[in-house]
Amino acid sequence: MPNRLAGASSPYLLQHADNPVDWYEWGPEALAEAARTDRPILLSIGYAACHWCHVMAHESFEDPVTARVMNEHFVNIKVDREERPDIDSIYMQAVQAITGHGGWPMTMFLTPDGIPFYGGTYFPPEDRHGMPSFRRVLVSVSEAWRHRRDEVLKGATSLRAIYASAESPTTGAHALSPSRLDDTLRAMRSWFDREHGGFGGAPKFPQTQVLDALLRFYRRTGDAESLAHARFSFETMTEGGIHDQIGGGFHRYTVDGAWQVPHFEKMLYDNALLARFAVHLWEVTQEPVHRAVAEWIVEWLRREMTDPTGGWYASLDADSEGHEGRFYVWSLAEFRAVAGEDAPVAEAHWGITATGNFEGANIPHVTRSLAEVASSLGISVDEASVRLMRARERLYAHRAQRVWPGRDEKVLAGWNGLMLRAVAEGARILGDDGWHALAIANGTFLREQMMRDGRVFRSWRDGHASIPGFLEDHAAVALGFLALHDLTGDAAWLDDALRLAESTVRYFWDAEAQAFFDTAHDAERLVTRPRDVTDNAIPSGTSLAIELQAEVAQRIGDPTAHHRAHYALSTLAMPMQRSPLAFGHLLGFAEGFIHGAPVGAICGPDGCVLPVRS
Repeated sequence: MPNRLAGASSPYLLQHADNPVDWYEWGPEALAEAARTDRPILLSIGYAACHWCHVMAHESFEDPVTARVMNEHFVNIKVDREERPDIDSIYMQAVQAITGHGGWPMTMFLTPDGIPFYGGTYFPPEDRHGMPSFRRVLVSVSEAWRHRRDEVLKGATSLRAIYASAESPTTGAHALSPSRLDDTLRAMRSWFDREHGGFGGAPKFPQTQVLDALLRFYRRTGDAESLAHARFSFETMTEGGIHDQIGGGFHRYTVDGAWQVPHFEKMLYDNALLARFAVHLWEVTQEPVHRAVAEWIVEWLRREMTDPTGGWYASLDADSEGHEGRFYVWSLAEFRAVAGEDAPVAEAHWGITATGNFEGANIPHVTRSLAEVASSLGISVDEASVRLMRARERLYAHRAQRVWPGRDEKVLAGWNGLMLRAVAEGARILGDDGWHALAIANGTFLREQMMRDGRVFRSWRDGHASIPGFLEDHAAVALGFLALHDLTGDAAWLDDALRLAESTVRYFWDAEAQAFFDTAHDAERLVTRPRDVTDNAIPSGTSLAIELQAEVAQRIGDPTAHHRAHYALSTLAMPMQRSPLAFGHLLGFAEGFIHGAPVGAICGPDGCVLPVRS
């Protein structure tokens, strides 16, 4: 019998609607029930494309015995981290403080008033590899709550202190000078992986925002090493298994350090950042391959991720048929049978072998250049390219007949704003009419379906928008609208962007703290008002809002907006210098803001107005 999640809008929550667990959505009903029954809250946070979320669900949440323990001793709340990044951010801080690491699924135990006191990420169904079983954790936490309440509350009070810094007023005493910024960008070289590109080892994330900051640094200074690493990193990713060689688009990260074996989920935000970077890189290099990768991402977006109304879906799952990556891998025999007479080129180019490179199967990745393959087969490079394209088309058509990974068809405003900016900028720079139409359709969708009274909603699905938007939503959509204005010259997009920019200040800027917060001042009151300033998988709401304020100042000559951008940037000068990899987007913005960026102008019969970023 379905539980309370059967009425949820989130595809992730709907995945748990048939669990024997008595799940609640986050809200007053669940919190009131915890207070009424004097039970702690078990908060489980994940997302639809998360492999280990599925694993824990199958092992524990679908198990009647485990569910009985959960239902008897806890009020159980399930949260989609993509719909509620505020809740995720708050309790991820607690998990990291307790365990020293984070991840999903996130499993947190809270007092009835929402204060965390214990937690972790994935727990197995039985004790293994030094991890306690989930059932053992449930029993231990329940016994502590009933019999050692004072210790639990003391720990909760101590843990509550981790939120104090986010609530404290900021200081702009350490301005980010041009020389300090340059030193910070150069210092990132110590983290370069010079063998495989990117930064650090496994697991390996694209860190596209940092690469874009290096590219901007090169464009101003001519620093050859910055360009070389940005280009090398992108090209090695493009050739690796993290890039879907058959269908386009990039997976979220690889479990190895050489970009070969991905965690197979595909996220809209990763591909938004990579598409925009690919366009920027092509501007610098004019290399056809860089443009081709951008076009291949947008083709994937159009083909697999676009709602008929113009919105873009959130993600594709890592799993299909209960196995991670099954949709994407090939045996040698199947590959040859599908590719037909073109198999020798594709097989040699993508390293397809009898033994494979992933659990006995093959993840296609570039092992030999087309020039090398052509030479070995005695054909021209052009002929090899034609054969590879034919093979790819056959392989894609065949793959499309497999059981597809789940697709999370909610539309998230912030992620759409990031992709809108990429597509609109790409349409302008590349002169692509198809991208132009795609950008207009998405901007129109966001304006008509997800905006109301100068504010945006976070999530949309099946014709319904829900959850008031967060800082990242307002700022990302506004920056997307500015890119549309640069593309079209239509002043209506500028008006919408300015309206959203005003809302970011009205609802998210705190005059006392002199900082942007991730939630609006009229949002639901949580255990703290979150303010995460680091650029993680996506730019932080703060870094997007700072950039938006600077754009507003540039476009309409608003000195207050310029001062706010400059002050907010200066409050983060020291953290940026200490941990530059955690501020990729903000560093890229600062490169232009501190040193000045070249601009163009839109010209018409009445003169030239409004700067356009080049």
